[in-house]
Amino acid sequence: MSSLSAKADTAAQPSRKVNPFWFRIRQSPLTLFGLFLLVMLLLLSVCAPLISPHDPTKINIPERFSPPSAAHWFGTDEVGRDIFTRILYGARLSLGVGVAVVLSAGLVGTVIGAISGYFGGRVDQIIMRMMDIVLAFPSLVLAMAVAAVLGPNLQNAMLAIAIIKIPVYVRLARAETLALREKLYVKAAVTFGIKPWRIITRHIIPNAVSPVIIQVTLDIGDAILLVATLGFLGLGAQPPTPEWGAMISIGWKYLLDYWWYPTFPGLALFLASCGFNLIGDGIRDILDPKANR
Repeated sequence: MSSLSAKADTAAQPSRKVNPFWFRIRQSPLTLFGLFLLVMLLLLSVCAPLISPHDPTKINIPERFSPPSAAHWFGTDEVGRDIFTRILYGARLSLGVGVAVVLSAGLVGTVIGAISGYFGGRVDQIIMRMMDIVLAFPSLVLAMAVAAVLGPNLQNAMLAIAIIKIPVYVRLARAETLALREKLYVKAAVTFGIKPWRIITRHIIPNAVSPVIIQVTLDIGDAILLVATLGFLGLGAQPPTPEWGAMISIGWKYLLDYWWYPTFPGLALFLASCGFNLIGDGIRDILDPKANR
């Protein structure tokens, strides 16, 4: 009976060995706050047609520069468009572009870095020298140059940002690959005659993806800011597309007289960037075994 009661007590006690991802997330108030910000922005952007009755691109001159009110929560712009509605639709563009660009750069950079680190030699030298050339330029200056050469539109801005982000993931994946290729299971795979491409895709990349995920979560906020910066400079999304950077670019000229015009798009940009950075810090603390809690 004593042994049965002891087993029952043991079963009743919560297991301390299990540490789920969500449990770790809940231990960080800042990470939860960042998650809350992003969930709210995503919900508002997805439900934009249900929340606001206004058209984000429809011109309404009689209501130009209307202050915040019950009819227009964030006021209107220089041609009478509802700023709140444009921010909601702009969230779709800014968040979607930021995530898409970083995921694409992370995927391409991880594959290239794994190839560079695994094969080494001349292949490694050529790839890394190309990455060094890209990294030699300030990221914003290079993005502006690429976007200006290709032409001012959203697709070219996305390509420009991806180009400056790829070298970061190449170097990160290469460093992980250099350590992984010395592991016994990789050497055993080579001994059994498994082709290099299969080793890279089945053994190297899956085990090198953890630091890449951390970097991706930290880079999304920066990518959103870069998209807005190129839009602010006229090299990103073109009018009348509702994009936060382009709205700030026009609105700052009216800051003194119509403060709401650039203020609310800037606040939305700040909240989105802040949310991704907070989540990135939380995921880094969870996935990085060297992180101190």
